[in-house]
Amino acid sequence: MGRIGGQDPFRLLLKPEFGGEASLSTALQEEIKVLIIEALMLEDVEPHEIEVDAPLFNEGLGLDSIDALELGMAISKKYKIKINEDGEENRTHFASVKSLAAFVSRKLGVTT
Repeated sequence: MGRIGGQDPFRLLLKPEFGGEASLSTALQEEIKVLIIEALMLEDVEPHEIEVDAPLFNEGLGLDSIDALELGMAISKKYKIKINEDGEENRTHFASVKSLAAFVSRKLGVTT
């Protein structure tokens, strides 16, 4: 992830002039929506069509286990974080855009 003036762009969003933590959470969620679309080549889906609380798998966006692997690799690469192989834990983290954003922010050491 790029740095702005030597600072992590997510940490910059925490400043009150950028809306604080609510903006950080929203910005990260929007970024993850775009990452999902790009990493999984979902050509017929727009970011605004993905609800942050909707399930990513099965009845929600309809992703499958192969999509989960690809998305996990994309998340790891983009944010330079390690994702454990614990299936139950990952199901929780990858349940929705909102839970995935919370997981990424915790791994980056930023609270939302």
